[in-house]
Amino acid sequence: MDGIVTDVAVGVKRGSDELLSSSLYNSPNSSMSGMVVTANGNDNKKLRVEDRMDCAPSRVLHIRKLPNEVSETEVIALGLPFGKVTNILMLKGKNQAFLELGSEEAAITMVNYYTAVTPHVRNVPVFIQYSNHKELKTDSALNQRAQAVLQAVTAVQSASTPISGTAVSECALTPAQSPVLRIIIDNMFYPVTLDVLQQIFSKFGTVMKIITFTKNNQFQALLQFSDPMNAQQAKLALDGQNIYNACCTLRIDFSKLVNLNVKYNNDKSRDYTRPELPAGDGQPAMDPSVTAAFNKDSSLLGTPSGMVSPYSSGGAFSSSLSFGQTGGALSPLSAAAAAAAAAGRVALSGVSHSNSGVLLVSNLNEEMVTPQSLFTLFGVYGDAQRVKILYNKKDSALIQMADGNQAQLAMSHLNGQKMYGKIIRVTLSKHQTVQLPREGLDDQGLTKDFTNSPLHRFKKPGSKNFQNIFPPSATLHLSNIPQTITEEDLRTLFENSGGTVKAFKFFQDHKMALLQMSTVEEAIQALIDLHNYNLGDNHHLRVSFSKSTI
Repeated sequence: MDGIVTDVAVGVKRGSDELLSSSLYNSPNSSMSGMVVTANGNDNKKLRVEDRMDCAPSRVLHIRKLPNEVSETEVIALGLPFGKVTNILMLKGKNQAFLELGSEEAAITMVNYYTAVTPHVRNVPVFIQYSNHKELKTDSALNQRAQAVLQAVTAVQSASTPISGTAVSECALTPAQSPVLRIIIDNMFYPVTLDVLQQIFSKFGTVMKIITFTKNNQFQALLQFSDPMNAQQAKLALDGQNIYNACCTLRIDFSKLVNLNVKYNNDKSRDYTRPELPAGDGQPAMDPSVTAAFNKDSSLLGTPSGMVSPYSSGGAFSSSLSFGQTGGALSPLSAAAAAAAAAGRVALSGVSHSNSGVLLVSNLNEEMVTPQSLFTLFGVYGDAQRVKILYNKKDSALIQMADGNQAQLAMSHLNGQKMYGKIIRVTLSKHQTVQLPREGLDDQGLTKDFTNSPLHRFKKPGSKNFQNIFPPSATLHLSNIPQTITEEDLRTLFENSGGTVKAFKFFQDHKMALLQMSTVEEAIQALIDLHNYNLGDNHHLRVSFSKSTI
Protein backbone atom coordinates (compact mmCIF):
# COMPACT_ATOMS: atom_id res chain seq x y z
CA MET A 1 0.00 0.00 0.00
CA ASP A 2 3.10 2.21 -0.08
CA GLY A 3 2.15 3.48 -3.48
CA ILE A 4 -1.01 5.29 -2.43
CA VAL A 5 -1.23 8.71 -4.01
CA THR A 6 -2.71 11.73 -2.33
CA ASP A 7 -6.05 12.39 -3.93
CA VAL A 8 -8.81 14.96 -4.01
CA ALA A 9 -10.98 14.94 -0.89
CA VAL A 10 -14.54 13.92 -1.57
CA GLY A 11 -16.09 15.91 1.26
CA VAL A 12 -16.55 19.65 1.31
CA LYS A 13 -17.03 20.84 4.88
CA ARG A 14 -20.62 21.89 5.44
CA GLY A 15 -22.82 22.36 8.43
CA SER A 16 -25.41 19.79 9.38
CA ASP A 17 -28.13 22.32 8.55
CA GLU A 18 -27.34 21.64 4.90
CA LEU A 19 -28.39 18.02 5.24
CA LEU A 20 -30.89 18.24 2.40
CA SER A 21 -28.50 19.98 0.03
CA SER A 22 -29.43 19.71 -3.62
CA SER A 23 -26.23 17.80 -4.29
CA LEU A 24 -27.77 14.80 -2.55
CA TYR A 25 -30.21 14.37 -5.37
CA ASN A 26 -27.64 13.49 -8.02
CA SER A 27 -27.37 9.72 -8.40
CA PRO A 28 -25.86 8.77 -11.77
CA ASN A 29 -26.56 5.22 -12.87
CA SER A 30 -23.67 2.98 -13.78
CA SER A 31 -23.51 -0.59 -14.90
CA MET A 32 -21.61 -3.02 -12.69
CA SER A 33 -18.33 -4.52 -13.78
CA GLY A 34 -17.29 -8.01 -12.77
CA MET A 35 -13.54 -7.37 -12.37
CA VAL A 36 -12.04 -9.16 -9.36
CA VAL A 37 -9.05 -8.07 -7.30
CA THR A 38 -7.25 -9.88 -4.52
CA ALA A 39 -6.60 -7.83 -1.41
CA ASN A 40 -5.05 -9.29 1.68
CA GLY A 41 -2.26 -8.69 4.09
CA ASN A 42 0.38 -10.11 1.72
CA ASP A 43 -0.93 -8.41 -1.36
CA ASN A 44 -1.76 -4.88 -0.25
CA LYS A 45 0.58 -3.26 -2.76
CA LYS A 46 -1.73 -4.30 -5.58
CA LEU A 47 -4.36 -1.84 -4.30
CA ARG A 48 -3.58 1.47 -5.90
CA VAL A 49 -6.14 4.22 -5.31
CA GLU A 50 -6.76 6.82 -7.95
CA ASP A 51 -8.32 10.21 -7.83
CA ARG A 52 -12.06 10.03 -7.38
CA MET A 53 -12.43 12.36 -10.32
CA ASP A 54 -10.60 9.85 -12.58
CA CYS A 55 -12.09 6.68 -11.07
CA ALA A 56 -15.21 5.02 -12.44
CA PRO A 57 -17.89 4.17 -9.87
CA SER A 58 -17.24 0.95 -8.02
CA ARG A 59 -18.91 -0.87 -5.17
CA VAL A 60 -15.50 -0.91 -3.42
CA LEU A 61 -14.78 2.36 -1.62
CA HIS A 62 -11.46 3.59 -0.23
CA ILE A 63 -11.68 5.43 3.10
CA ARG A 64 -8.70 7.53 4.29
CA LYS A 65 -7.58 9.58 7.30
CA LEU A 66 -9.37 7.40 9.83
CA PRO A 67 -8.59 8.05 13.51
CA ASN A 68 -5.99 5.75 15.12
CA GLU A 69 -8.31 3.74 17.38
CA VAL A 70 -11.15 3.31 14.90
CA SER A 71 -13.03 0.01 15.07
CA GLU A 72 -14.40 -2.13 12.24
CA THR A 73 -17.94 -1.44 13.49
CA GLU A 74 -17.46 2.31 13.08
CA VAL A 75 -16.20 1.95 9.51
CA ILE A 76 -19.01 -0.45 8.60
CA ALA A 77 -21.49 2.07 10.09
CA LEU A 78 -20.46 4.59 7.40
CA GLY A 79 -21.80 2.28 4.70
CA LEU A 80 -24.79 0.67 6.42
CA PRO A 81 -27.30 3.49 5.76
CA PHE A 82 -26.83 2.94 2.02
CA GLY A 83 -27.27 -0.83 1.84
CA LYS A 84 -25.62 -4.11 2.70
CA VAL A 85 -21.87 -4.05 3.47
CA THR A 86 -20.38 -7.23 1.96
CA ASN A 87 -16.67 -6.93 2.86
CA ILE A 88 -14.16 -4.79 4.73
CA LEU A 89 -10.38 -4.54 4.79
CA MET A 90 -8.79 -2.50 7.59
CA LEU A 91 -5.32 -1.00 7.06
CA LYS A 92 -4.84 0.34 10.58
CA GLY A 93 -1.15 1.19 10.19
CA LYS A 94 -2.11 3.59 7.40
CA ASN A 95 -5.40 4.81 8.95
CA GLN A 96 -7.24 3.54 5.91
CA ALA A 97 -9.87 0.96 5.00
CA PHE A 98 -11.62 -0.55 2.01
CA LEU A 99 -15.37 -1.08 2.21
CA GLU A 100 -17.31 -3.20 -0.27
CA LEU A 101 -21.04 -2.56 -0.64
CA GLY A 102 -23.63 -4.97 -2.01
CA SER A 103 -24.15 -3.00 -5.21
CA GLU A 104 -22.58 -0.25 -7.25
CA GLU A 105 -25.77 1.80 -6.90
CA ALA A 106 -25.41 1.77 -3.12
CA ALA A 107 -21.80 2.93 -3.46
CA ILE A 108 -22.79 5.75 -5.82
CA THR A 109 -25.47 6.90 -3.36
CA MET A 110 -22.95 6.81 -0.52
CA VAL A 111 -20.28 8.81 -2.39
CA ASN A 112 -22.85 11.37 -3.59
CA TYR A 113 -24.18 11.76 -0.07
CA TYR A 114 -20.76 12.20 1.51
CA THR A 115 -19.86 14.70 -1.20
CA ALA A 116 -22.51 16.97 0.29
CA VAL A 117 -22.00 16.10 3.95
CA THR A 118 -18.45 15.43 5.16
CA PRO A 119 -18.36 12.09 6.99
CA HIS A 120 -16.93 12.11 10.52
CA VAL A 121 -15.65 9.21 12.61
CA ARG A 122 -14.98 10.09 16.25
CA ASN A 123 -15.30 13.76 15.31
CA VAL A 124 -12.51 13.43 12.73
CA PRO A 125 -13.37 14.19 9.08
CA VAL A 126 -12.59 11.23 6.82
CA PHE A 127 -12.30 10.98 3.05
CA ILE A 128 -14.19 8.52 0.86
CA GLN A 129 -13.71 7.79 -2.83
CA TYR A 130 -14.24 5.02 -5.37
CA SER A 131 -11.57 2.35 -5.55
CA ASN A 132 -10.31 1.37 -9.01
CA HIS A 133 -11.15 -2.23 -8.07
CA LYS A 134 -14.57 -3.75 -8.54
CA GLU A 135 -14.51 -6.44 -5.85
CA LEU A 136 -12.68 -7.04 -2.59
CA LYS A 137 -11.36 -10.55 -1.89
CA THR A 138 -9.73 -10.79 1.50
CA ASP A 139 -7.66 -13.55 3.03
CA SER A 140 -10.01 -14.67 5.81
CA ALA A 141 -7.12 -15.99 7.94
CA LEU A 142 -5.50 -12.55 8.02
CA ASN A 143 -8.74 -10.62 8.30
CA GLN A 144 -10.60 -12.72 10.88
CA ARG A 145 -11.58 -9.95 13.28
CA ALA A 146 -13.00 -7.73 10.54
CA GLN A 147 -14.94 -10.65 9.06
CA ALA A 148 -16.36 -11.57 12.48
CA VAL A 149 -17.55 -8.01 13.04
CA LEU A 150 -19.02 -7.90 9.54
CA GLN A 151 -20.91 -11.15 10.13
CA ALA A 152 -22.31 -9.90 13.44
CA VAL A 153 -23.41 -6.61 11.94
CA THR A 154 -24.92 -8.39 8.93
CA ALA A 155 -26.89 -10.62 11.29
CA VAL A 156 -28.23 -7.58 13.11
CA GLN A 157 -28.96 -5.81 9.83
CA SER A 158 -30.89 -8.74 8.35
CA ALA A 159 -32.84 -9.11 11.58
CA SER A 160 -33.81 -5.46 11.33
CA THR A 161 -35.24 -5.62 7.82
CA PRO A 162 -38.91 -5.59 8.98
CA ILE A 163 -38.31 -1.99 10.04
CA SER A 164 -40.35 0.22 7.76
CA GLY A 165 -42.87 2.98 8.26
CA THR A 166 -44.50 2.31 11.59
CA ALA A 167 -43.95 -1.44 11.90
CA VAL A 168 -40.96 -1.67 14.21
CA SER A 169 -39.21 -4.59 15.87
CA GLU A 170 -35.80 -4.81 17.47
CA CYS A 171 -33.42 -7.75 17.37
CA ALA A 172 -31.39 -9.23 20.19
CA LEU A 173 -27.84 -8.55 19.01
CA THR A 174 -26.36 -5.40 20.47
CA PRO A 175 -23.31 -3.86 18.78
CA ALA A 176 -20.72 -2.16 20.96
CA GLN A 177 -22.18 1.21 20.02
CA SER A 178 -25.03 1.79 17.60
CA PRO A 179 -25.56 4.89 15.43
CA VAL A 180 -29.33 4.38 16.02
CA LEU A 181 -31.10 5.98 18.98
CA ARG A 182 -34.46 4.93 20.36
CA ILE A 183 -36.38 8.02 21.49
CA ILE A 184 -39.50 8.08 23.66
CA ILE A 185 -41.43 11.32 24.23
CA ASP A 186 -42.99 11.61 27.68
CA ASN A 187 -45.66 14.15 28.58
CA MET A 188 -46.34 15.00 24.94
CA PHE A 189 -48.61 18.01 25.29
CA TYR A 190 -47.72 19.44 21.88
CA PRO A 191 -47.12 17.49 18.65
CA VAL A 192 -43.56 16.30 18.14
CA THR A 193 -42.82 15.44 14.55
CA LEU A 194 -40.12 13.90 12.47
CA ASP A 195 -38.84 17.32 11.36
CA VAL A 196 -38.74 18.65 14.91
CA LEU A 197 -36.56 15.67 15.86
CA GLN A 198 -34.33 16.21 12.83
CA GLN A 199 -33.82 19.85 13.76
CA ILE A 200 -32.89 19.00 17.34
CA PHE A 201 -30.64 16.00 16.73
CA SER A 202 -28.85 17.40 13.68
CA LYS A 203 -27.03 19.76 16.04
CA PHE A 204 -24.94 16.74 17.05
CA GLY A 205 -24.16 15.22 13.64
CA THR A 206 -25.64 14.09 10.36
CA VAL A 207 -29.10 12.57 10.78
CA MET A 208 -29.57 10.00 8.03
CA LYS A 209 -32.89 8.28 8.76
CA ILE A 210 -35.84 8.64 11.13
CA ILE A 211 -38.83 6.38 11.74
CA THR A 212 -41.64 7.51 14.06
CA PHE A 213 -44.32 5.23 15.49
CA THR A 214 -46.61 4.67 18.45
CA LYS A 215 -45.82 1.81 20.80
CA ASN A 216 -47.35 1.12 24.22
CA ASN A 217 -49.48 4.23 23.66
CA GLN A 218 -46.36 6.43 23.48
CA PHE A 219 -44.90 8.40 20.60
CA GLN A 220 -41.49 6.91 19.81
CA ALA A 221 -38.82 7.29 17.16
CA LEU A 222 -35.76 5.53 15.83
CA LEU A 223 -33.15 7.99 14.59
CA GLN A 224 -29.96 7.00 12.77
CA PHE A 225 -26.80 9.12 12.75
CA SER A 226 -23.98 8.61 10.27
CA ASP A 227 -21.58 8.03 13.18
CA PRO A 228 -22.11 6.19 16.49
CA MET A 229 -20.10 8.89 18.29
CA ASN A 230 -22.69 11.49 17.24
CA ALA A 231 -25.43 9.26 18.63
CA GLN A 232 -23.56 9.00 21.93
CA GLN A 233 -23.09 12.79 22.15
CA ALA A 234 -26.76 13.42 21.37
CA LYS A 235 -27.84 10.90 24.01
CA LEU A 236 -25.60 12.47 26.67
CA ALA A 237 -26.77 15.99 25.85
CA LEU A 238 -30.49 15.44 25.27
CA ASP A 239 -31.66 12.57 27.48
CA GLY A 240 -34.12 13.95 30.04
CA GLN A 241 -34.42 17.37 28.36
CA ASN A 242 -37.76 19.02 27.52
CA ILE A 243 -38.36 20.01 23.90
CA TYR A 244 -40.95 22.61 24.89
CA ASN A 245 -41.58 24.38 28.18
CA ALA A 246 -42.30 21.82 30.90
CA CYS A 247 -43.43 19.10 28.49
CA CYS A 248 -42.38 16.73 25.70
CA THR A 249 -39.50 15.14 27.62
CA LEU A 250 -36.93 13.14 25.68
CA ARG A 251 -36.04 9.65 26.94
CA ILE A 252 -33.14 8.31 24.85
CA ASP A 253 -31.40 4.94 24.65
CA PHE A 254 -29.21 3.20 22.09
CA SER A 255 -31.22 0.93 19.82
CA LYS A 256 -30.24 -2.68 19.32
CA LEU A 257 -30.43 -1.95 15.59
CA VAL A 258 -27.48 -0.67 13.59
CA ASN A 259 -29.41 0.30 10.49
CA LEU A 260 -32.95 1.40 9.65
CA ASN A 261 -34.74 0.28 6.51
CA VAL A 262 -37.02 3.12 5.40
CA LYS A 263 -39.45 2.45 2.56
CA TYR A 264 -41.32 5.77 2.41
CA ASN A 265 -40.49 9.46 2.76
CA ASN A 266 -43.48 11.02 4.51
CA ASP A 267 -44.45 12.47 7.88
CA LYS A 268 -43.84 9.14 9.67
CA SER A 269 -40.53 8.02 8.17
CA ARG A 270 -37.72 9.67 6.25
CA ASP A 271 -34.48 8.55 4.59
CA TYR A 272 -32.44 11.69 3.96
CA THR A 273 -29.99 9.69 1.83
CA ARG A 274 -32.74 8.65 -0.62
CA PRO A 275 -34.99 11.61 -1.45
CA GLU A 276 -36.51 9.71 -4.39
CA LEU A 277 -38.46 7.29 -2.14
CA PRO A 278 -42.25 7.28 -2.60
CA ALA A 279 -44.58 8.81 -0.02
CA GLY A 280 -46.66 5.65 0.44
CA ASP A 281 -50.44 5.26 0.33
CA GLY A 282 -52.40 8.20 1.68
CA GLN A 283 -49.34 9.87 3.20
CA PRO A 284 -48.41 13.45 2.38
CA ALA A 285 -45.04 13.62 0.63
CA MET A 286 -42.26 15.94 1.71
CA ASP A 287 -42.88 19.26 0.04
CA PRO A 288 -39.75 20.84 -1.52
CA SER A 289 -40.70 24.22 -0.07
CA VAL A 290 -40.79 22.68 3.38
CA THR A 291 -37.40 21.08 2.76
CA ALA A 292 -36.08 24.52 1.85
CA ALA A 293 -37.61 26.06 4.95
CA PHE A 294 -35.95 23.51 7.20
CA ASN A 295 -32.59 24.08 5.51
CA LYS A 296 -32.64 27.73 6.48
CA ASP A 297 -31.07 28.87 9.69
CA SER A 298 -34.20 30.81 10.57
CA SER A 299 -35.33 27.45 11.89
CA LEU A 300 -38.36 26.81 14.02
CA LEU A 301 -36.01 26.03 16.90
CA GLY A 302 -35.52 29.69 17.64
CA THR A 303 -36.39 32.20 20.34
CA PRO A 304 -39.67 31.61 22.18
CA SER A 305 -42.50 33.76 20.92
CA GLY A 306 -43.83 34.44 24.40
CA MET A 307 -46.56 31.83 24.24
CA VAL A 308 -47.68 30.56 27.64
CA SER A 309 -46.67 26.99 28.38
CA PRO A 310 -49.35 24.50 29.46
CA TYR A 311 -48.11 24.28 33.03
CA SER A 312 -46.78 27.74 33.78
CA SER A 313 -47.68 31.37 33.82
CA GLY A 314 -45.19 32.02 31.04
CA GLY A 315 -41.47 32.22 30.47
CA ALA A 316 -38.96 29.55 29.56
CA PHE A 317 -38.08 26.73 31.91
CA SER A 318 -34.38 26.21 32.55
CA SER A 319 -34.78 22.51 31.82
CA SER A 320 -36.07 23.18 28.30
CA LEU A 321 -33.79 22.76 25.32
CA SER A 322 -31.81 25.68 23.99
CA PHE A 323 -29.19 25.48 21.29
CA GLY A 324 -26.17 27.69 20.95
CA GLN A 325 -27.27 31.23 20.31
CA THR A 326 -30.99 30.63 20.19
CA GLY A 327 -33.01 32.13 22.96
CA GLY A 328 -34.35 29.08 24.79
CA ALA A 329 -37.05 26.47 24.52
CA LEU A 330 -39.28 26.05 21.54
CA SER A 331 -42.50 27.92 21.95
CA PRO A 332 -45.76 25.97 21.70
CA LEU A 333 -46.64 28.00 18.64
CA SER A 334 -43.40 27.11 16.89
CA ALA A 335 -43.97 23.51 17.91
CA ALA A 336 -47.29 23.39 16.16
CA ALA A 337 -45.86 25.21 13.14
CA ALA A 338 -43.18 22.55 12.93
CA ALA A 339 -45.82 19.86 13.18
CA ALA A 340 -47.72 21.43 10.32
CA ALA A 341 -44.63 21.82 8.17
CA ALA A 342 -43.46 18.29 8.85
CA ALA A 343 -45.83 16.59 6.46
CA GLY A 344 -45.65 19.20 3.72
CA ARG A 345 -48.80 20.82 4.99
CA VAL A 346 -47.66 24.43 4.81
CA ALA A 347 -44.67 26.15 3.26
CA LEU A 348 -42.67 28.00 5.88
CA SER A 349 -40.06 30.67 5.35
CA GLY A 350 -40.14 31.60 8.98
CA VAL A 351 -43.65 31.38 10.45
CA SER A 352 -45.44 33.93 8.34
CA HIS A 353 -49.04 33.20 9.29
CA SER A 354 -48.35 31.79 12.73
CA ASN A 355 -50.57 34.30 14.54
CA SER A 356 -53.57 33.53 12.36
CA GLY A 357 -56.11 31.19 13.87
CA VAL A 358 -57.90 30.69 10.55
CA LEU A 359 -57.68 27.43 8.63
CA LEU A 360 -58.59 26.68 5.02
CA VAL A 361 -60.08 23.19 4.62
CA SER A 362 -60.45 21.85 1.08
CA ASN A 363 -61.56 18.68 -0.77
CA LEU A 364 -64.64 18.43 1.43
CA ASN A 365 -67.66 16.36 0.45
CA GLU A 366 -69.93 19.27 -0.45
CA GLU A 367 -73.05 17.07 -0.44
CA MET A 368 -72.54 16.12 3.22
CA VAL A 369 -70.47 18.74 5.02
CA THR A 370 -72.10 21.36 7.27
CA PRO A 371 -70.71 24.09 9.53
CA GLN A 372 -71.85 22.00 12.51
CA SER A 373 -69.93 18.89 11.40
CA LEU A 374 -66.74 20.93 10.89
CA PHE A 375 -67.24 22.62 14.27
CA THR A 376 -67.55 19.23 16.00
CA LEU A 377 -64.51 17.63 14.34
CA PHE A 378 -62.15 20.60 14.57
CA GLY A 379 -63.44 21.26 18.09
CA VAL A 380 -61.51 18.17 19.22
CA TYR A 381 -58.30 20.21 18.84
CA GLY A 382 -59.42 23.69 19.85
CA ASP A 383 -62.39 25.99 20.24
CA ALA A 384 -63.74 26.70 16.76
CA GLN A 385 -65.23 30.21 16.79
CA ARG A 386 -66.64 30.60 13.28
CA VAL A 387 -67.10 28.30 10.29
CA LYS A 388 -67.78 29.44 6.72
CA ILE A 389 -68.35 27.07 3.80
CA LEU A 390 -67.35 29.06 0.71
CA TYR A 391 -70.35 30.12 -1.38
CA ASN A 392 -68.66 29.70 -4.78
CA LYS A 393 -66.57 26.67 -3.80
CA LYS A 394 -68.59 24.49 -1.50
CA ASP A 395 -65.89 21.84 -1.16
CA SER A 396 -63.84 24.36 0.84
CA ALA A 397 -64.36 26.09 4.17
CA LEU A 398 -62.71 28.61 6.49
CA ILE A 399 -62.55 27.75 10.19
CA GLN A 400 -61.51 30.33 12.78
CA MET A 401 -59.99 28.76 15.89
CA ALA A 402 -59.48 30.56 19.21
CA ASP A 403 -55.77 31.13 18.50
CA GLY A 404 -52.92 30.20 16.18
CA ASN A 405 -51.74 27.35 18.36
CA GLN A 406 -55.12 25.60 18.22
CA ALA A 407 -55.21 26.13 14.46
CA GLN A 408 -51.80 24.47 14.10
CA LEU A 409 -52.84 21.56 16.33
CA ALA A 410 -56.00 20.96 14.31
CA MET A 411 -54.08 21.17 11.05
CA SER A 412 -51.33 18.77 12.17
CA HIS A 413 -53.89 16.17 13.30
CA LEU A 414 -56.60 16.46 10.64
CA ASN A 415 -54.77 17.15 7.39
CA GLY A 416 -54.95 13.99 5.27
CA GLN A 417 -57.78 12.39 7.28
CA LYS A 418 -60.97 11.09 5.64
CA MET A 419 -64.24 12.91 6.28
CA TYR A 420 -67.41 11.76 4.51
CA GLY A 421 -65.32 9.55 2.21
CA LYS A 422 -62.90 12.26 1.02
CA ILE A 423 -59.32 12.98 2.15
CA ILE A 424 -59.41 16.56 3.42
CA ARG A 425 -56.55 19.05 3.12
CA VAL A 426 -55.99 21.55 5.93
CA THR A 427 -53.71 24.59 5.59
CA LEU A 428 -53.28 27.95 7.27
CA SER A 429 -55.38 30.67 5.68
CA LYS A 430 -54.10 34.13 4.85
CA HIS A 431 -57.26 35.51 6.46
CA GLN A 432 -57.00 36.77 10.02
CA THR A 433 -60.70 36.33 10.79
CA VAL A 434 -63.81 34.74 9.28
CA GLN A 435 -66.30 37.44 8.31
CA LEU A 436 -69.96 36.94 9.19
CA PRO A 437 -72.51 37.72 6.43
CA ARG A 438 -73.97 41.20 6.43
CA GLU A 439 -77.18 41.55 8.44
CA GLY A 440 -80.21 40.56 6.41
CA LEU A 441 -78.13 38.66 3.84
CA ASP A 442 -79.10 35.00 3.44
CA ASP A 443 -76.01 32.88 2.82
CA GLN A 444 -77.97 29.60 2.91
CA GLY A 445 -76.64 28.67 6.34
CA LEU A 446 -73.07 28.36 5.05
CA THR A 447 -71.64 30.57 7.82
CA LYS A 448 -72.13 29.93 11.52
CA ASP A 449 -70.87 31.76 14.60
CA PHE A 450 -69.97 29.36 17.44
CA THR A 451 -68.30 31.98 19.67
CA ASN A 452 -70.75 31.47 22.54
CA SER A 453 -71.25 27.72 22.06
CA PRO A 454 -71.44 25.71 25.31
CA LEU A 455 -69.67 22.84 23.51
CA HIS A 456 -66.16 24.33 23.51
CA ARG A 457 -63.77 21.81 25.09
CA PHE A 458 -60.97 24.20 26.07
CA LYS A 459 -62.67 27.25 27.58
CA LYS A 460 -61.85 26.34 31.17
CA PRO A 461 -58.18 27.05 32.09
CA GLY A 462 -56.38 23.92 33.28
CA SER A 463 -59.09 21.62 31.91
CA LYS A 464 -58.14 17.94 31.65
CA ASN A 465 -59.09 18.17 27.99
CA PHE A 466 -55.74 19.87 27.36
CA GLN A 467 -53.99 16.66 28.41
CA ASN A 468 -56.16 14.41 26.25
CA ILE A 469 -55.47 15.66 22.75
CA PHE A 470 -54.75 12.65 20.54
CA PRO A 471 -54.66 12.02 16.77
CA PRO A 472 -57.75 10.53 15.15
CA SER A 473 -57.91 6.83 15.97
CA ALA A 474 -60.34 3.95 15.57
CA THR A 475 -60.79 3.83 19.36
CA LEU A 476 -63.11 6.44 20.89
CA HIS A 477 -63.35 7.55 24.50
CA LEU A 478 -66.96 8.01 25.68
CA SER A 479 -67.93 9.87 28.84
CA ASN A 480 -70.98 11.25 30.66
CA ILE A 481 -72.83 7.94 30.21
CA PRO A 482 -75.92 7.52 32.46
CA GLN A 483 -76.22 4.34 34.55
CA THR A 484 -79.31 3.24 32.63
CA ILE A 485 -77.40 2.90 29.32
CA THR A 486 -76.07 -0.59 28.49
CA GLU A 487 -73.22 -1.77 26.27
CA GLU A 488 -75.81 -2.99 23.77
CA ASP A 489 -77.42 0.48 23.67
CA LEU A 490 -74.09 2.11 22.82
CA ARG A 491 -73.08 -0.55 20.28
CA THR A 492 -76.41 -0.06 18.47
CA LEU A 493 -76.11 3.73 18.59
CA PHE A 494 -72.61 3.73 17.06
CA GLU A 495 -73.39 1.10 14.43
CA ASN A 496 -76.32 3.26 13.31
CA SER A 497 -73.78 5.96 12.43
CA GLY A 498 -72.67 3.72 9.56
CA GLY A 499 -69.80 1.66 10.96
CA THR A 500 -68.93 -1.56 12.72
CA VAL A 501 -68.15 -1.71 16.44
CA LYS A 502 -65.18 -4.06 16.84
CA ALA A 503 -64.75 -3.87 20.64
CA PHE A 504 -66.22 -2.22 23.73
CA LYS A 505 -65.17 -1.82 27.35
CA PHE A 506 -66.83 0.04 30.21
CA PHE A 507 -64.67 1.75 32.83
CA GLN A 508 -65.25 0.64 36.41
CA ASP A 509 -67.63 3.48 37.28
CA HIS A 510 -69.77 2.84 34.17
CA LYS A 511 -69.71 6.59 33.39
CA MET A 512 -66.98 6.18 30.76
CA ALA A 513 -66.15 3.59 28.12
CA LEU A 514 -63.83 2.77 25.21
CA LEU A 515 -65.39 1.83 21.91
CA GLN A 516 -63.44 0.68 18.87
CA MET A 517 -64.72 1.15 15.32
CA SER A 518 -63.29 -0.85 12.42
CA THR A 519 -61.52 2.15 10.81
CA VAL A 520 -60.37 5.65 11.72
CA GLU A 521 -62.77 7.07 9.11
CA GLU A 522 -65.71 5.34 10.83
CA ALA A 523 -64.55 6.71 14.20
CA ILE A 524 -64.37 10.25 12.78
CA GLN A 525 -67.88 9.88 11.39
CA ALA A 526 -69.20 8.54 14.71
CA LEU A 527 -67.61 11.41 16.64
CA ILE A 528 -69.17 13.98 14.31
CA ASP A 529 -72.61 12.34 14.58
CA LEU A 530 -72.69 11.43 18.26
CA HIS A 531 -70.63 13.94 20.26
CA ASN A 532 -73.18 15.79 22.44
CA TYR A 533 -75.87 13.17 21.63
CA ASN A 534 -78.66 13.28 24.23
CA LEU A 535 -78.80 9.92 26.01
CA GLY A 536 -81.66 11.05 28.27
CA ASP A 537 -81.77 12.41 31.83
CA ASN A 538 -79.88 15.47 30.54
CA HIS A 539 -76.80 13.34 29.84
CA HIS A 540 -75.11 14.50 26.66
CA LEU A 541 -72.55 11.99 25.41
CA ARG A 542 -69.00 13.27 25.12
CA VAL A 543 -66.85 11.62 22.45
CA SER A 544 -63.14 12.04 21.82
CA PHE A 545 -60.27 10.09 20.23
CA SER A 546 -58.39 7.75 22.54
CA LYS A 547 -54.72 6.74 22.61
CA SER A 548 -55.73 3.39 24.18
CA THR A 549 -56.64 0.16 22.48
CA ILE A 550 -59.10 -2.48 23.68
